[in-house]
Amino acid sequence: MGRVTQRRKVHKYVLDGSPQALEFPVRHREDVLAVEEPLEIRLDRLSFSVTMRTPGNDFDLVAGFLVSEGIIWSPEQLVSLRFCAGEDEDGVQTFNVVEAQLRPDVVRPDTGRNVFTSSSCGICGTDSIEAVHKSSHFSPAEDPLMVPITTLASLPDRLREAQAVFDVTGGVHAAGLFRIADDGSAELLCVREDVGRHNAVDKVVGWALREGMLPLRGTVLQVSGRASFELVQKAALAGIPVLAAVSAPSSLAVELAEASGITLAGFSRGTSLNVYAGQTRVGGVPAPVGG
Repeated sequence: MGRVTQRRKVHKYVLDGSPQALEFPVRHREDVLAVEEPLEIRLDRLSFSVTMRTPGNDFDLVAGFLVSEGIIWSPEQLVSLRFCAGEDEDGVQTFNVVEAQLRPDVVRPDTGRNVFTSSSCGICGTDSIEAVHKSSHFSPAEDPLMVPITTLASLPDRLREAQAVFDVTGGVHAAGLFRIADDGSAELLCVREDVGRHNAVDKVVGWALREGMLPLRGTVLQVSGRASFELVQKAALAGIPVLAAVSAPSSLAVELAEASGITLAGFSRGTSLNVYAGQTRVGGVPAPVGG
């Protein structure tokens, strides 16, 4: 997997009380780790942001990041992407700087990263949600997609089967984009993995932008971790109508999903899930007992 993984020597301690553990309590072995390195993003030669990521699909990451910032929303606005010169102490190219050239009419941000994109930025929820609405060029609320509950519940397992880096490291998040067909079946379009859950989503959105697929109508974004405000924001700006996570959403994530018309599911574990917003998109749900 090239720069995506790295082998390291570890000392494994076994404390299960077995005879083998008592005789050899410390074992020396190799472990495979997910690589984490900084990526500097430049806009027209000016530094814009730095993110820690797992190398790979970096152009997708930068393109998706620019969508998530509300700077671009169509492939025509992104003229080019290229790796800039950057060397380590041994003079080897690091591939840790990517420059994006934008079309001249695209409005550039004045400074740094827009504050509303961080779930810990310290501004109130109302202002955060309003900032997303001002930046969005797509409306998930207008998407007529219906997803069978059995299909939605099956997506975490589908995503897990496609997580090649997680299989060898156990240390990365994943995001998978599924197209829901008229018969309710789901086609896996794209999977991306990264040490950062937000990066995995940006890589998926950036892939879709570069393929000319935005807005992502009729799709479900399945993620391997929790559903934060930031992930709902990324889904909204890409026009994704359904976001499902294997863990919990935050309160602000639910508020943004409701305000944006996104169906938000959490604790999706194959045999059960919770729908926190947009339940009308979920089909085939039996009537509540006593209802």
